[in-house]
Amino acid sequence: MVVSLFSARNAFFISLCLFAALYRPVLSKPAKFADDFRITWSDTHITQIDGGRAIQLKLDPSSGCGFASKKQYLFGRVSMKIKLIPGDSAGTVAAFYMNSDTDSVRDELDFEFLGNRSGQPYTVQTNVFAHGKGDREQRVNLWFDPSRDFHEYAISWNHLRIVFYVDNVPIRVYKNNEARKVPYPRFQPMGVYSTLWEADDWATRGGIEQINWSEAPFYAYYKDFDIEGCSVPGPAGCPANPKNWWEGSAYHHQLTPVEARSYRWVRVNHMIYDYCTDKSRFPVPPPECSAGI
Repeated sequence: MVVSLFSARNAFFISLCLFAALYRPVLSKPAKFADDFRITWSDTHITQIDGGRAIQLKLDPSSGCGFASKKQYLFGRVSMKIKLIPGDSAGTVAAFYMNSDTDSVRDELDFEFLGNRSGQPYTVQTNVFAHGKGDREQRVNLWFDPSRDFHEYAISWNHLRIVFYVDNVPIRVYKNNEARKVPYPRFQPMGVYSTLWEADDWATRGGIEQINWSEAPFYAYYKDFDIEGCSVPGPAGCPANPKNWWEGSAYHHQLTPVEARSYRWVRVNHMIYDYCTDKSRFPVPPPECSAGI
């Protein structure tokens, strides 16, 4: 069963999350979809609503759909609020990610929301590709029902670390470990993408649960599109500017004490897979796995 938000433990945790949100400066207002994004796949399946401030993505037997940012960015923070497919969504994947679009040497930062059978928790998978190397999956069961309301998902990326956030709660930290000869994405700008598609060969319980097309069409909703970063092409000195707020001392290697506590809470209570502990794939853990937070 999905963990209740109304337990005493979760109520206390929510207060920590709200406190943690105060650490990030609010420097811009969320944009309309058309300000920063364009449809890249199946425009008949994406509908702008609320005057363009939100969009509806549709998946049916004929097609999924997708969109992308008009520009690429090198460092910064990107976020969206998403309301995922309700009910029986097994076999579907809604993705929100950054990608350098450079094939074999691509860099990519992934959120993938894996559909579920009714009553089961939604799983979010994150992955990091750097210089073409991926296979760094982690999976967390969300501690709320993400189909009942909008929740914010964000990626913060600077020279020293990448942090994946859910409602301002850090669920994953990936540090720059180039000193250990671990590739880190810091040379290639990346676009911001999202897709809704069928992946019933792997998405739910490794493909055991197939998509139920009698439940189609499937809908996901997006709003509050926010990109704060160095656009490419753009001012040449922006990516290396230490005065960018995302490069400030508060965003260096260590999480704040409040963030660190909530991060540990998520990983102890809701993490269900970590490539770092998968000895069948990695008998010797990759070097970045001992870096901590």
